[in-house]
Amino acid sequence: MTPTVFIDGEAGTTGLEIRQRLAGRADLAVVSLAPEKRKDIEARREILNEADAVILCLPDAAAREAVSLIESPRVRVIDASTAHRIEPGWAYGFPEMDRGQRATIAEARRIANPGCWATAFIALVRPLATAGLLPSDWPITASGVSGYSGGGKAMITEFEDPAAPNYTRVPYRIYALDLAHKHLPEMRVHGRLERAPLFAPAVGRYRQGMILEVPLALEAMSGRPSPADVHARLAEAYAGEAFVETVSLEAAAQLSVLEPEELNGTNKLRLHVFASKSGSQARLVALLDNLGKGAAGAAVQNLNLALGLPEASGLCN
Repeated sequence: MTPTVFIDGEAGTTGLEIRQRLAGRADLAVVSLAPEKRKDIEARREILNEADAVILCLPDAAAREAVSLIESPRVRVIDASTAHRIEPGWAYGFPEMDRGQRATIAEARRIANPGCWATAFIALVRPLATAGLLPSDWPITASGVSGYSGGGKAMITEFEDPAAPNYTRVPYRIYALDLAHKHLPEMRVHGRLERAPLFAPAVGRYRQGMILEVPLALEAMSGRPSPADVHARLAEAYAGEAFVETVSLEAAAQLSVLEPEELNGTNKLRLHVFASKSGSQARLVALLDNLGKGAAGAAVQNLNLALGLPEASGLCN
């Protein structure tokens, strides 16, 4: 039988992006609730337990409530909220994170979709921490800029609707000034760090696409790794991956700018190591679509693994 998929929160930004990626696929069927029944608890309970897979595109509290309604042990759940990303019993939905992560996701009944910032950060940091090149107690910092779609419907309205009371024309702004961004717990745990990074995110006046960077003072680190050491570890970690690419040191050295929208519409994650001439400093930079590999694309990739379907189905490379 064709497996069925219910997207709880399909009218939201991530939900709409997931539906777009699943449209036209013959290897699964998307089931929905009528709009007037979306707040009917019994109607939701019924469909949550009847579907083969459920993708939650909800605020944290609503996601936890949805999980509590699922009684059938056969239902696979992929939660795109932050509610379960470091929760015991939940597989972290970043297939490329470790060599065994795909099998973990494929076998799991509960899968937590990673945050967009966390995906970029973990991709850069975890291989280095695992190899001992980056001390687990290093006072690491990260910064980046994302398109405003990362803030969901409210922020999209703020930037796109001139009739909105909070409409803004600002080209760029920083946020999370309390240093308590919601992705920090998963960045620390899955980055294999003892302390959370000091994270400085920003949003730009464009719809989607993001860049995250981690600067490293290599000369101050124990072992004094070279940029080549760092690059070799990243290249080794993601060798053969379809969606994660490590740009060569030579190609990176030829770049003078990076555009955050470069990978929009794809499920790609591109990693760079930029180095000073002396090799004493490096900037590790990740580029991705915050609605692709950072959200909806990742959810579809995890869905494919959970249902035993070709991993790249419905995804642009």
